[in-house]
Amino acid sequence: AIENTIAGSLLHNYELLRQSGVQIVGEHKLRISHCLVCLPQDDWQDIVEVHSHPIALMQCRQFLSRHPRMKVVEAEDTALSAEEIAREHRRGHAAICSMAAARRYGMKILQSGIETNQHNFTRFLVVTDAWQADELQRQHRCHKNKASLVFSLPHQEGSLSQVLSILSFYRINLTKIQSLPIIGREWEYQFYVDVVYDDILRYKQSMVAIGPLTKELKILGEYEDAKSSL
Repeated sequence: AIENTIAGSLLHNYELLRQSGVQIVGEHKLRISHCLVCLPQDDWQDIVEVHSHPIALMQCRQFLSRHPRMKVVEAEDTALSAEEIAREHRRGHAAICSMAAARRYGMKILQSGIETNQHNFTRFLVVTDAWQADELQRQHRCHKNKASLVFSLPHQEGSLSQVLSILSFYRINLTKIQSLPIIGREWEYQFYVDVVYDDILRYKQSMVAIGPLTKELKILGEYEDAKSSL
């Protein structure tokens, strides 16, 4: 996962993506719906703790605020929270997870659709080793019209606006920009950028044009823009 429409960007995953050397070959935008689940023997009055991933807890903040008696406990993963409660038979503990996870681990669904915003989507990236990327995309007949880039810039006035002006000149649509500080280089940042394009030649020309203006320009992947999945 790289970003969510409620919780925002998953910043740590951006750095993992850059360091790993893998290549993005696709994306999927998934509608997220959360359930409060517990052991079949438990009911509302029994629940004293609720476990889930911090992002899921954030997405259900409004629901949790209506149940202050439940202690909120951060966990590594949504589905793993349900699995551990089921495996260890933790009475009085609930998890926030998907309906599929609840069914898989035989959990009782106390309430579904507890996310604050029903327009809750998470964007997932499909990644693979660089040497496999082209073959994988050929097999799936991928129509490339989106790219993810990362670069840093000289610490000079107007350096970012120059890059953005070039992208605009070549009619490259900027859909996301995320800055992260460069560790050990005070007040310098790396920029993670997503762009979409309808002309591959203009896109290639724009990459050549911004190259001299950037430092450490890296194309993390070229792939097909995904629509949101309901």
